[in-house]
Amino acid sequence: MSQAEIMQLVNAHMWGGALMSMPILVIALIVGFAIGLLQALTSIQELTLTFVPKLLAILIVFFLTSGYMTQILLDLFQNQVLAVASR
Repeated sequence: MSQAEIMQLVNAHMWGGALMSMPILVIALIVGFAIGLLQALTSIQELTLTFVPKLLAILIVFFLTSGYMTQILLDLFQNQVLAVASR
């Protein structure tokens, strides 16, 4: 395997990881921002107020996008197997 092939493989896997993590990170950002804004407006500084809703939102998004994440992993795996098989 040449250096160019290895770099192409690393690039594909990095993009796959970024695409899989994006829905979870976006929802954590949105929920965290909304709760932070609510805390700033009401002067409530409770730690569990930020943790529990964010955790629930992340779990819901994880289960809703698990098929999408699985498809990305399968595509990466199939491309890897095809690359090895074509050698």
